[in-house]
Amino acid sequence: MFEGRKLTARQQQILDLIQSAVARTGAPPTRAEIASTLGFKSPNAAEEHLQALAKKGAIELVGGTSRGIRLKGDALQAINETRFGHLASNLAGLTQRALPLIGRVAAGSPILAQEHIERTYYIENTLFQRQPDYLVKVRGMSMRDAGIMDGDLIAVQIARDAKNGQIVVARLGDEVTVKRFQRTQDKIELQPENPDYRTIVVSPEEPFEIEGLAVGLIRNTLL
Repeated sequence: MFEGRKLTARQQQILDLIQSAVARTGAPPTRAEIASTLGFKSPNAAEEHLQALAKKGAIELVGGTSRGIRLKGDALQAINETRFGHLASNLAGLTQRALPLIGRVAAGSPILAQEHIERTYYIENTLFQRQPDYLVKVRGMSMRDAGIMDGDLIAVQIARDAKNGQIVVARLGDEVTVKRFQRTQDKIELQPENPDYRTIVVSPEEPFEIEGLAVGLIRNTLL
């Protein structure tokens, strides 16, 4: 947490994102990466928040480069402690990835928009073979026979298409569901892994998007 002038919740979120990127890769994110992660419509919105962070002394902006963001003050001290401290807990921070937990999604808005994010978890990069971009919480037991239970967190890698048989996070209107994907010549099916639940058949006129692929699972009782 930055100890200088008080930040808004959005500013703190962006600062956390910058610190996480520097800890993981040694470099800050670009404006486009910030906009994409937080669901901004354009990098200009990210730039406005970066300017506010600079005025409050949390960062310094350097012209002429897309990654021209430098941490300052308490924010810099925190990242230096994470990167160079002697404690194992600090060193472990180098391998962590910040993953937003997505809640209810409004129709027509980006899944990573700020209003959908319930909280952020910091997960070890080595936990999953394929790196996820966000988490969704499973509601119900429709995927029980695939080992996915009510309350579990699914780690999701952003994708817009899937192969038959893959477990996907799909959006139908303003509802997000976790199911096994199956496409035929004339229809798409979202198949449960529990005989008590029906297969969802997606008709051509329905608003439908694949939001990502399930790349891992976290049993929520462990968090």
